[in-house]
Amino acid sequence: MKRTVRVVVLLSLACAALATFSNFAQAQKIDIAFGISTTEAPGASSADSNHNPISLTGGVYPGFSGDFLFYHNVGIGAEVFWRGGHVNCPDVVCGLDSGINFRPVFYDFNAVYSPKLMSHAYLELVGGLGALDTHYSACNLSGASCGGSQLLASSNHFDVDLGGGIKIYVHRGFFVRPEARFYWINNNTDYSANHAARVGASIGYTFR
Repeated sequence: MKRTVRVVVLLSLACAALATFSNFAQAQKIDIAFGISTTEAPGASSADSNHNPISLTGGVYPGFSGDFLFYHNVGIGAEVFWRGGHVNCPDVVCGLDSGINFRPVFYDFNAVYSPKLMSHAYLELVGGLGALDTHYSACNLSGASCGGSQLLASSNHFDVDLGGGIKIYVHRGFFVRPEARFYWINNNTDYSANHAARVGASIGYTFR
């Protein structure tokens, strides 16, 4: 009798563990996406004596993002967005015809919360830490108009990012996600202010 009870208890525990694992596995989701954004930031004229008169505003920022949701729509994610073209360094900052250019890159690691809003639509809230990486490049020819080609240096500035989006499923696992981010950038002396925003949209796919 005792042996039968032990067997029943062990089988019950095994079934409970299997059911828990099954529910956990079914709840897991992995998203990958590619997006296009632009940025908004204080203008160069608003820079004080501790910041260079170069604004992060404008430009096209392509980028990739991904997240892993593993518990009740909560998970972790990462993203990287970079400016598609170079920003010429003003003469007042780098000198006349210096040929030096900037190409900023944002990369961040986030906590993600993505509850269901309605059929085929999910809210996505993110927040985390990362950095703004400023690439300094120089052209091989004289004159600032020739564009950057040779990397001179990179300057990383710690950032905190907050934002969100709405993930709309258009066909099975494929989705479109309008999104926005706000960045607070520590010691961002290379640009006109210590904050910037990114707005855009991504297309992606969810693996379940």
